[in-house]
Amino acid sequence: MRRTLYKEEELKRTNRLSLMLNKRELRALGVYCSRYRIRNKSEFLRETVMKAIIKRFESEHPSLWEDNEPTLFSRNGLK
Repeated sequence: MRRTLYKEEELKRTNRLSLMLNKRELRALGVYCSRYRIRNKSEFLRETVMKAIIKRFESEHPSLWEDNEPTLFSRNGLK
């Protein structure tokens, strides 16, 4: 039970982030949220931003086969 309380305390959102939008952006967000029945804009924006960040991290994560090094099948060094 103690571990669960600690986990919950650790995951509480206590940091605030402010976002500025112009009138057109705010209207577009409102139309999108009403069209797709999004009730919690804060949750939607948080998830959208975090998905973009995670996607970028995954795409830049080094892999076993980097494209920068020439391989047997690449033609980088051949003329």
